[in-house]
Amino acid sequence: MFEIIKKTNINFIGKRYYAFLISGVFVTLGIIAIIFISLGKANLGIDFAGGTMIQGSFEKPIRIGEVREVLIRNGYGEAEITELKRGIPYFFMLRLKSTLETGSKIAEEVLSILKKEFPDNPFNKDSVDEVGPAVGKILQRQARIAVLLALVGILLYVWIRFDFRFGVSATIATFHDVLVVLGIMFLLGKEITLLIVTALLTLAGYSLTDTVVVYDRIRENLKLFRKKGDFAGTINASINEVLSRTVITTGSTLLAVLSLYFLAGEVVHDFALTLLLGVLIGTYSSWFVASPIVVEWEKWSPKRFK
Repeated sequence: MFEIIKKTNINFIGKRYYAFLISGVFVTLGIIAIIFISLGKANLGIDFAGGTMIQGSFEKPIRIGEVREVLIRNGYGEAEITELKRGIPYFFMLRLKSTLETGSKIAEEVLSILKKEFPDNPFNKDSVDEVGPAVGKILQRQARIAVLLALVGILLYVWIRFDFRFGVSATIATFHDVLVVLGIMFLLGKEITLLIVTALLTLAGYSLTDTVVVYDRIRENLKLFRKKGDFAGTINASINEVLSRTVITTGSTLLAVLSLYFLAGEVVHDFALTLLLGVLIGTYSSWFVASPIVVEWEKWSPKRFK
């Protein structure tokens, strides 16, 4: 097998307490982010905070960048603009934050701006819909349930495939990844939308895949553990043995995500950024969180491996 990195002997386990300290800081930030999101004080998208959705089409060809430039110039730079394929050419959906009281007014203002800025290319309104705060609360609750169900599924899967302590460790590592990425996005002031939640669930699956590869090698090497009597050394050796595979997998994934980030446009920019952070943090956690937790568990509660 081709190895981009030859045999290494990096002491991942020996640096676990430094990693735990760094992770603790970012996990705390993630918890703070959840609190602010629950209180409605974070930068929430209209999916969670409520807003106005305007759908309609232009009569003549127009680029999405032209529409965005006009709205930015008129004070609606936060608007989300998506071109839809509805069988009607030049059909767009505009999403803007608002309340039920200001929704109709904002819709009228935006339609007026489009009419004024594009006098020779009329915008034909198809529909105007309001997303109220109550709907946003429901979506927040459903998003939390989706993340929790994913974590429970991870626990059960790794428990069945390996054992309970591995399952718990993998679940903690995945929860760590979600919290850290959420905390960073919150710190950057990024808008929290359903697309971000989708990215968080995606990175949970990626993180698990990387962790399972490491765990699989650990399980193989643990058969020799009782003969050598060095549990931490066995874990460390296992991580080093799959290091080349991890780097290649992470590198190829990063290339795809970076392409999405730079080339796919502003609509999926934050989604791609979330995935980018998730890939890096997921790889870090498989080395410095998931496996070290197993070492700590063994240290305080030794188990006889078959």
